[in-house]
Amino acid sequence: MPSYLDYFVKSIEHLKAEGRYRHFNILQYSLGRFPVAHHQILDREVIVWCTNNYLGMSQHPVVVEAMEKAASLMGAGAGGTRNISGTNVSVTALEREVAALHRKEAGLVFTSGYIANQAALSTIGKILPDCVIFSDAMNHASMIHGIRDSGALKRIFRHNDPEHLEELLKQYPIERPKLIAFESVYSMDGDIAPIEKICAIAKKYNALTYVDEVHAVGLYGAHGGGYTEACGLTDQIDIIQGNFAKGYGVIGGYIAADTAIVDAIRSYAPSFIFTTTLPPAVTAAALASMRHLRYSEAERAAHKKVVAKVKAALASARIPCLPSPSHIIPIMVYDPFLCQKVSNILLEDYGMYVQPINYPTVAKGTERLRVTPTPFHTDAMIDEFVSACIKVFRDLDLRLAA
Repeated sequence: MPSYLDYFVKSIEHLKAEGRYRHFNILQYSLGRFPVAHHQILDREVIVWCTNNYLGMSQHPVVVEAMEKAASLMGAGAGGTRNISGTNVSVTALEREVAALHRKEAGLVFTSGYIANQAALSTIGKILPDCVIFSDAMNHASMIHGIRDSGALKRIFRHNDPEHLEELLKQYPIERPKLIAFESVYSMDGDIAPIEKICAIAKKYNALTYVDEVHAVGLYGAHGGGYTEACGLTDQIDIIQGNFAKGYGVIGGYIAADTAIVDAIRSYAPSFIFTTTLPPAVTAAALASMRHLRYSEAERAAHKKVVAKVKAALASARIPCLPSPSHIIPIMVYDPFLCQKVSNILLEDYGMYVQPINYPTVAKGTERLRVTPTPFHTDAMIDEFVSACIKVFRDLDLRLAA
């Protein structure tokens, strides 16, 4: 009779056999670079090429100062859930800012973007009687989790395929409650949803729209309101979900919607009700970051410029990349073991860290390195990175782009 430990050991061996096991060896992160431990401590800097701190806002003086000031004034913790002493000036101000950014009546802050999706979608599906949720095939795990927890009927439409979505919607009466859940910018392929077409279809079939803007808020739109703002479609989306951990460089998630929707989720979602509030220092930092990016275009402009340079340099070097219209650049390797090997060589030999992305995050046979440049990657860093990629691809005899 095997022990419980045996099951865990076997599960790790299974991951290793599929090339999906990853031993995390990062010790510390600072200013886009970090010392690492890989068999031994390496006394050198490592350039990070896969951070989700897209604009470098986690180190912005305005954000750091706001966190320090709030921690000094209000302490390190919130002291309770939102219903038991955890509601404070900092978090309510942040919720007002969220609502203002997305031109909605109300906002609600969660401990993470994952929890925001899980709580909102599961609650909406339970509240709406006989609801049908239409989910994009490439939706994030947190959205799938929330939809599953809702108990509502789920229909999956092909990724970014509004025609297939309409085929599915036609099968249900116009009066039956319906919700379409999708992302604006998809994190692994870097592609963008046909938001305008989805909104038009939703209106035609009387469906609510729910969009995950996690990889877009702060980065796109005149005020950082995400791709919906950039497309002028904010008012056509019923529920907008985002987070503070990527474009804003802090931590936490949120939704923005009509007051009735927000109040219902706030009142019924267990993962909101029974979770301690984010510390005031965190919400103060997120608020400072959001306010700064609402009125500063400098970070977005610099980011866009660097992303364009990296894409052009990789294309010129024939490094195979998916044609991403966003800031996310997937370098395709197509094999889990080789993908891990490329990542290891870049780290050990060149001091460059790019996380390998394998199944189940992406489909088997589409393994990749997910590159996300920041405004602080210099021309010299770009040249060094592309040169390293060329060398590694040639040494491993990996396929190049046509």
